[in-house]
Amino acid sequence: MIERRPTIAVLVAACMVTAFANGGFAQQAAPPAVLVQAAELTPVAKQDEFIGRAAAVDKVELRARVKGFLGPRKFTDGDMVKKDQVVFTIEPETYQAAVDQKVAQRDAASAALANADLQYNRAAELLRTNTGTVAVRDQRLSEQLQAKAQLEDAKAQLRDAEIQLSYTEIKSPIDGRIGRAAVSPGNLVSPDSGVLATVASETPIRVLFPVTQRELLEAKRSASVGDPPAVRLKLADGSLYKEAGKIDFIDITVDPKTDGQIVRATFDNKDNLLTDGQTVRVILEDNKPQTVVTVPQQAVALDQTGPYLFTVDDKNVVHLQRIKAGIVRNGQLVITEGLKEGDKVVIQGQQRIRDGMTVAPSVATPASAKPKQ
Repeated sequence: MIERRPTIAVLVAACMVTAFANGGFAQQAAPPAVLVQAAELTPVAKQDEFIGRAAAVDKVELRARVKGFLGPRKFTDGDMVKKDQVVFTIEPETYQAAVDQKVAQRDAASAALANADLQYNRAAELLRTNTGTVAVRDQRLSEQLQAKAQLEDAKAQLRDAEIQLSYTEIKSPIDGRIGRAAVSPGNLVSPDSGVLATVASETPIRVLFPVTQRELLEAKRSASVGDPPAVRLKLADGSLYKEAGKIDFIDITVDPKTDGQIVRATFDNKDNLLTDGQTVRVILEDNKPQTVVTVPQQAVALDQTGPYLFTVDDKNVVHLQRIKAGIVRNGQLVITEGLKEGDKVVIQGQQRIRDGMTVAPSVATPASAKPKQ
């Protein structure tokens, strides 16, 4: 028993040394490292966003105006076509024969008129020499007038036949892009056959979007004291359309069902990226930006109480700060309440800290502060 006592004493001493060593290590543990960035004053323009739809400036549905078999197609689906370019043909032989027939009838009526003129002149001369009668002269005058009327009728019928013949060539009445053909060559078409193809002029192109009365009144007041808002488009993939547009028309009536009015903006659309019927998001941006406090979007978290972030004071102590957030612009979140310029905000490492904890802050570089795409 006497020999074991030193061994027990050594074990107890070793345990005490280990306990003190672990406690000392815990007390000397380094504070968690975080990345911070100062809140900045940034000029941010007010934006309003609406759902809009692109509409061609001119759009024409091509239809057959006479009956006949469709001839060879003169275009490829999606081609750009010019005004008066022939895009469809209908067999012209029947209509050409009708024109030839009306030409013959016109010539016959012209010859009949020439004969009636001779007969009238002869009767008038005989009456002047007292060898003819007034009745004969009047009869010849009546025949002459009838011949003139018949010639005018023949000319009108010829003109109608020529118009019908011209309808065998279906032309585009505008410059634009032609869509797919709805009827194949060789089919019998008529005015009842429906749309053969559609031509749309999309350079420039219009975008129509509804605006509520409240929003419209605010926009009108802003425009009265400054420049009209800039018009931008956000496409289906979230990207911004590079061209800016211009508002050129506000509908004169209000829709009683929605209490809104249709506003129209025009875009050059030189790259043909916008298509008739395409859905887009219309962004109206004020031309006079306001200076507001902003922080990187990743600095803000959300719980049941609302949005919050962590700030670090001069003693490197963390504080949980409740805020009111506004819009997001280029990865920067507008803070409307709860933060001021220069406050150091934690933008990385929030999961390792809590309110009141001491941290080891590092100032973020522009690259590290940039939000991940």
